[in-house]
Amino acid sequence: MATIHVDIVSAEREIFAGEAQAVFAPLVLGEIGILPRHTPLLGRLKPGEVRVQVSADEQHQFYVTGGLLEVQPNIVTVLADTAVRARDLDEALAQAAVTRAEEALVDRGDNFDHARAQAALVEAMERLRIARKYRTAGGHR
Repeated sequence: MATIHVDIVSAEREIFAGEAQAVFAPLVLGEIGILPRHTPLLGRLKPGEVRVQVSADEQHQFYVTGGLLEVQPNIVTVLADTAVRARDLDEALAQAAVTRAEEALVDRGDNFDHARAQAALVEAMERLRIARKYRTAGGHR
């Protein structure tokens, strides 16, 4: 089966590099699925889950806070603002971030930036959703 090379990098480090059968990513305009020989594309990522389908029984999941996605026929590059493996997300920290973001929307100060506060809430809620999705009773899977 044909594969495509995938690189996922953040400002801090490279988080994944390898071959995959497919990549699924959250773009601002909607989720995209990428297969080998995909048409070249440059898109803006929104906070959410990037899934890398390595094989029929192996998939890697990552949480990104935003960034850019570049697609070439034989390579997909995710340039994330922040990226972390989904299994490494801490649900309690994600819940705390949601609470802080909700409070920021209510406690408007003199320099309140509604768009920034709303974006922080969306990002925190997505992080929490993914943390809950990949939790298991004994920890993360």
